[in-house]
Amino acid sequence: MKKTAFITGATSGIGKATAQLFAANGIRLIICGRRTELLKELKKELEPLTDVCVLNFDVRDKDIVSATIESLPKEFRHIDILINNAGNAHGLDPIEKGSLEDWDAMLDINVKGLLYVSRAILPQMVERNSGHIINIGSTAGKEVYPRGNVYCASKHAVDAINQGMRIDLNAYGIRVGAVNPGLVETEFSNVRFKGDAKRAKTVYKGFQPLKPEDIANIIFFVISQPSHVNIADLVVMPTAQASSTIVNKTI
Repeated sequence: MKKTAFITGATSGIGKATAQLFAANGIRLIICGRRTELLKELKKELEPLTDVCVLNFDVRDKDIVSATIESLPKEFRHIDILINNAGNAHGLDPIEKGSLEDWDAMLDINVKGLLYVSRAILPQMVERNSGHIINIGSTAGKEVYPRGNVYCASKHAVDAINQGMRIDLNAYGIRVGAVNPGLVETEFSNVRFKGDAKRAKTVYKGFQPLKPEDIANIIFFVISQPSHVNIADLVVMPTAQASSTIVNKTI
């Protein structure tokens, strides 16, 4: 039976690369995001490979999340795989100078958004006693680095939620795991530095960062394991990275 995957934050980076790889392997897709045109472009690209449904919503709005998922066409309502990928970092300020708007955005998307989407999808998995959830965390959820404060807190929350999900859903045979990347070259730093592309580019200079496709390959490996295997928590960094603050830059 063809599986259906629900991917948040599918318009770019890890989410987009995962959608592309899943489609190439015949997995039916529900791709979600806020940027309508990019979702339409991705759907057009992937439709020759698999069935694709587009959901345009902001994970921060719990009512819209619930209503939109409830409105899925019948053929897409059986969700086998949930990839909680939507997330962001805003700013890199010390805690005493932090922007309240940035804090709200990170906590609302990285934590509450993940919860809203999961809450809307989990009951059907529980009812069927099957399903697989991959929460995209970060090395920032494993250690705190200078000026990372609230972003790190949000990813530590993802780490805790991942563990809590695994415990609570254990009785239903639902697999739950997290993939926690280090430095991946995506739009992440552009968002963090509020569109300052020059500053964002310096983050990835002097070493070879991970690519979104690297993480997509890992996610596909995780969901491809037999049903008795659950990869519960995986940390992946580029070879040049030893920690959040130690990166071997040669240039």
